[in-house]
Amino acid sequence: MKFGSCPRIQHGFTYIALLIAVAVSGAALASIGELASRSAQREKEKELLFAGGEMRRAIGEFYERAPGGAKRYPKSLEELLEDRRQPVPQRYLRRIYPDPFSGKPEWGLVEAPEGGVMGVYSRSPLEPIRTGRFPPEYEAFEKAKSYSDWQFVYAPPAPPAQPTPK
Repeated sequence: MKFGSCPRIQHGFTYIALLIAVAVSGAALASIGELASRSAQREKEKELLFAGGEMRRAIGEFYERAPGGAKRYPKSLEELLEDRRQPVPQRYLRRIYPDPFSGKPEWGLVEAPEGGVMGVYSRSPLEPIRTGRFPPEYEAFEKAKSYSDWQFVYAPPAPPAQPTPK
């Protein structure tokens, strides 16, 4: 056998090994990208729960703090920034939080039966990762098919039941 010659079986082995290494590296990078994407979506879910909860709280405070007992929902989210119904303007929010999935302060609005805004929701059509272990006020989120089903609505508590006369 001459120096530098090798049997025919070994031709292309290095090339095939390199192709396999590239394929394995690509698959590893794809799985890392998927993990990073899911992690980012989970973080946005947390932000949505916080921002939606704050908006719900602010709507509730606006409704409950009505002067003279004439309770009503805000006509727009901007009313939560400065409520001029009081002698001293009230601020229920410092700013309208952005929807974490769009990055803009544009929310879907849940209209109250008597007018005004009684809740907000994200317009994102993405399917939620989190499907359980919600606080009691958000138990309906467990059946959500998209984030737009996560509606942060303030409903006033039902008046206490009157005792029936005997």
